[in-house]
Amino acid sequence: MKNFTKTTLALLTASVMATSAFAASDKTPTDRIQSAKGSVEALAVTLENMGANVDTNVDLNSAHSANQKVSAYQTKHAELQAQFDELRAQSAE
Repeated sequence: MKNFTKTTLALLTASVMATSAFAASDKTPTDRIQSAKGSVEALAVTLENMGANVDTNVDLNSAHSANQKVSAYQTKHAELQAQFDELRAQSAE
């Protein structure tokens, strides 16, 4: 139950961070990148707490603008979210 609580809190934190990243248009480009990166890191911690092997590497070599970097982190977040959903479905079985 403790692990479930940690997982839930980490997921909630990640969701709040992601929402704030999308909602705040007055943030600097660096703030938006850091927020997106933090969202990926929070979800990765959640997955690790669930026992998953997590790859948090984000390829920023082809990302030249802040929007491209944020998009790369959002893509990684979507991948990790899919991994989370799959693990959650497996644990419900």
